[in-house]
Amino acid sequence: MEPLEENAVTHHTPAMSEHEYRENTFFKMFGSVPEPRFETAGEQTEVWGRPWGCTNDVGRLRAVLMHRPGDELSVVTDKPIPEIGGFGDPETGWYWMGRTLPDLPAMQAAHDQLAAILRSEGVDVIYVGEAAPGRMKQIYTRESVIGVKGGAIVTRLARKVRRGEELPVTRALAKAGCPILATLHGGAVFEGGGFAHLDEKTAVCSVSVACNMEGVRQVEAAMNSLGVELIKVPVPGYRIHIDGAFVMIDVDTAIVNINELPYVFIEELQRRKIRMIELPPDDNGFSLNCLAVAPGRVVMHTSRTPRLADALDRAGISVLSLDYDCVELGGGGIHCSTAPLARDPV
Repeated sequence: MEPLEENAVTHHTPAMSEHEYRENTFFKMFGSVPEPRFETAGEQTEVWGRPWGCTNDVGRLRAVLMHRPGDELSVVTDKPIPEIGGFGDPETGWYWMGRTLPDLPAMQAAHDQLAAILRSEGVDVIYVGEAAPGRMKQIYTRESVIGVKGGAIVTRLARKVRRGEELPVTRALAKAGCPILATLHGGAVFEGGGFAHLDEKTAVCSVSVACNMEGVRQVEAAMNSLGVELIKVPVPGYRIHIDGAFVMIDVDTAIVNINELPYVFIEELQRRKIRMIELPPDDNGFSLNCLAVAPGRVVMHTSRTPRLADALDRAGISVLSLDYDCVELGGGGIHCSTAPLARDPV
């Protein structure tokens, strides 16, 4: 037998280098800190500059994304669609639903008035800035971003003329410091007018030509990760968004168009004891397209009927009014023109 080398029993490969030992000790001493959670107010303020996101649709509005209409509307030209009225070019994808061409100065004045009302209510108005080239519906910022707990979801717009609005919106969110928690991708399409918060734990979305099943699946995954259930509501025909039929205006009150909601969802609202103010048949559909700036306090266009005004008054809803008809000719109203990025809890 050969003799053992001296100290052979104690000779071995070192478990780690001195550098590795020091590194491990540092990471042990200064370890991971998963709490407090990302969406808590203190964490948001320290890391992201302010509390971001929305867990409801009626809490005091603190920040909103908007776009003042500009040169992007120059793509709208006198190309009428005689069989339905309005204007459009199916080849390039733009369309204008009004029976008269857009009046840009009037639209800018109405938009400025809306922004001024919001600022007077203490809202931080954040602008998109320059629109995507030729994206003549960029004013309707609601569709490209959804405010959720702790930040925002950037959507993927369904229609050709709107695809591309996502990039300037993403840049604006980054510049403002708003966290982007998800961006829709793949074959998903989903527009923010198809989404609404019912309460902190429940949201609802439309399933439609503008919100396909893959888009709904991706939004649901994001909401579930935040502990929020997503109720899916198929909307009839070629209706695109649930905000054409349902908008929360107080903690327990919504304005609804019962002609466009399935009965099963009406039953769900009744079960949750949500009071429904029904849009009168003779009212302008855009009366429903309003924005809550606080519980029971909404911004709404002046074109509502006395019948609706009385119903709102009986429900204790206070209304801030402005003439927004020139913007509505493009297919979107006050709700469509505002994307809430921060609200107080209720």
